Amino acid sequence: MSSVLKLLLGFILLVWGADRFVSGACAVARKLGIPAVVVGLTIVALGTSAPELSVSLTAALQGANEIAVGNVVGSNLFNLLAVVGVSAAIAPMRAEPGLLRRDLPLSGLASATLLLMLLLGQGSLRRGGGLVLLVGMFVYLFVLVREALKKQLSDHAAALSVPLWTIPLNLAAGLGGIVLGGSLTVGGATGIARMFGWSEALIGLTIVAVGTSLPELVTSVTAAIKGESGLALGNAVGSNLFNILFILGSSAAICPIRISRDVLTDVAILTAVSAVCTLLMRRKGGVSRGMGIAMASGYLAYMGWLIVR
Repeated sequence: MSSVLKLLLGFILLVWGADRFVSGACAVARKLGIPAVVVGLTIVALGTSAPELSVSLTAALQGANEIAVGNVVGSNLFNLLAVVGVSAAIAPMRAEPGLLRRDLPLSGLASATLLLMLLLGQGSLRRGGGLVLLVGMFVYLFVLVREALKKQLSDHAAALSVPLWTIPLNLAAGLGGIVLGGSLTVGGATGIARMFGWSEALIGLTIVAVGTSLPELVTSVTAAIKGESGLALGNAVGSNLFNILFILGSSAAICPIRISRDVLTDVAILTAVSAVCTLLMRRKGGVSRGMGIAMASGYLAYMGWLIVR
């Protein structure tokens, strides 16, 4: 019961902390006149992925490698199939050409690179591999920001009405909630795994992955309801890139990660799913309602297979 309460409290703090952090970070960006596209693809992706960062870093430092990697892989599959699928089922999504041409293929390439590193390392992601992923993240952000800054600033004036004193308060409260929530989530998930004899891989790929992806789900579904399909799809794709390049890169750079053959299989599944979704989305120019329902159903089937395995 103590582990379950820790897990639930951890999820609540993660979602609340991510919401506060995103609010504060977006206010800072707009106060400085940074374009909305940069805010959406960088700061919002960072904020909604902050729970995954907190959980994976905590798990890596505590030696719970299966949770660290399973959390990222499970979150990416949840983002790609469940978040995008549910959002498209609510409202068909049209994708911007830039996202289809650059960001979506890069997300698949990041998954393939992670799989290759794990295969070459015989199930290990070493510090060198982690540093390579981090460099890839910073190069991607540099290119994204450089291109986005060429566009016209549109929401700088609208943000001037935000009270200045609320910005550091939101940032501090959000960061505190994320850090404490990550610690409670890992502790609770590990306790549950030991109590029921479940593997850390199963906990990381299911309970922890879904729990830490709640900010992405809430953000994308809300955007879809409001007709902001570009934001809904961009949030999921940007979060997937951040999860692999920055979160796993940071985790491996701090402490080398070794995983089991089962988790390696899940990385291969993520790579294959990313490739198929990229091809279909580029062909259709987005995600139709029928395709969204099929994607969400595919995630449910994957969850069932995980439990049986």
